[in-house]
Amino acid sequence: MPCRRAPHPAAQQSHARGRRRREIGDLPCDPPPRRGRHRGPNGDGGPAGAARPVRPHRGHARGPHLARLRARRMAERGGSGEMDDVSRSAPTRSLAPRFSMETVRQAFPLVLLAGLCLAFASASDRFLTVNNAMIVLQQSAVLLVAAVAMTFVIVNGSIDLSVGSTVALSALVAAALSAELGMWAILPAIGVGLLCGLFNGLLFAYGRIPSFIVTLGTLVIFRGLVLFYTRGAPVSIRDMEFLSTFAGRSFGVPHTVIIALTATVIAAVIFNQTVFGREVRAVGGGEKVALLSGIRVQRVKLMVFVVSGALCGLAGLLQASRTMAATAQLAEGLELDVIAAVVVGGTPLTGGVGRIRGTVLGVLIIAILSNGMNMTGVDPHLQKILKGVVLIAAVFLTIDRSKISVIK
Repeated sequence: MPCRRAPHPAAQQSHARGRRRREIGDLPCDPPPRRGRHRGPNGDGGPAGAARPVRPHRGHARGPHLARLRARRMAERGGSGEMDDVSRSAPTRSLAPRFSMETVRQAFPLVLLAGLCLAFASASDRFLTVNNAMIVLQQSAVLLVAAVAMTFVIVNGSIDLSVGSTVALSALVAAALSAELGMWAILPAIGVGLLCGLFNGLLFAYGRIPSFIVTLGTLVIFRGLVLFYTRGAPVSIRDMEFLSTFAGRSFGVPHTVIIALTATVIAAVIFNQTVFGREVRAVGGGEKVALLSGIRVQRVKLMVFVVSGALCGLAGLLQASRTMAATAQLAEGLELDVIAAVVVGGTPLTGGVGRIRGTVLGVLIIAILSNGMNMTGVDPHLQKILKGVVLIAAVFLTIDRSKISVIK
C-alpha cells in the first residue's frame, strides 16, 4: 500500500525532550513493487529476452541493438569484422568493368586519331601542312553538321538512314533558288530539311513504325524526288552573292568551316545545357522510366527528327556551295560516313549516352582517314573496306553489351 507519513511532530504535540523519543516515529514504508515480467496474452511470461510491446507511434519500430546484432553475425560467420572483409565486398568488383569500359569509350577516339596522324605523316610529307589541314576541314564541314544531327538521333535510341537523301534534296532546293534568292536560299534549304525530318518523326513517333524502316523508305523517296526534278542533269549555281557568302574565305578559313563550327557549338549547347537535351538522353536510356518521370516521350522523338532534318538542310546548303552544283548523286552513301563518325566518337548505338565533342573527334578521324588514303594512293574500293573495318571495331569497343537491343 502507499505510504502516508504523519505530519511533523511540532504541528501535533509538544517536544518529547527527555521522554522516549523513538515512539513518535512511523514505521518504514513498504518498498515499491518491482517491474514485473511482461506477460503474453495467455498469461505466460514469453521467451527470455523478448522485446516488450510499445505504445503506437509514428516512428520506426525498434530493432535489436546494433552492437549485439553485429557481434552475433560475426560469431555466426566466424570472422572478426575487420576492414579486410569490407575490402573483399562485391561492389568493388562490380564497378571495375564499368569503369574500364567507360575509359575505353573515352580514350578510343583520341588514340585512333593520334595513330592515324602519325601513320599518314610518316607515309607522306604533304600530310602535316597548313594547306592540307584546310582541305581536311573543308571536306569535313558537311560531314560534321550531318554527324551532329545523327548524334541527337542515336542518343535518342533511334537511327536515320535518310540523311544523305535529305542533304541532296536540300542542296537541290538551294541550287534551284539561289538565282532568285541569293544568300537567302539558306532559308528554304533548311526548311526543306526540317520538313523531311518532320515527316520522319511523325511516322516514327506517332505512326509507331520503327525508325529503321521509316528512314529506309524516306531514303528512297527523297532521292527519287531529286532524280525526278533533275532528270540526271546537274543544277549549277552561278549567283555570286550565294557563292561569296557560303563558298568564300575569311582570313584564309573557308566559310563552310566557320558555319559548320558555329552550328556545332549551338547544337552542343542545346544538347548539354537545355531541358530538351536531357530529355533526349533520358528517352534513349529508357522510354518507360522517362514516361514515368513525366517526359512526353513521343514529342521528344518528333523533335529529335525535326532538329536532325534542319541540320541536314544546312549540310545540304554547304554541300551545294562547295560543289557549286546539285546533282542526283550528291551525298550518296553519306549515311555510312555519318554513322561511322558518331560511333567512332564514342556514342554507342544503344542510345542514352553520347557527346558532341566525341562526334567532332569521330568526324576528324573519318576525314583524316579519307584524306590520308587518297594522299597515299589507296584504291577507292579498298577505302570503303577500311572504313567498314573501322566502324565495326568502334562498335565492338564502345557498345554497352548490357543494353544490347533492337534499334527502335
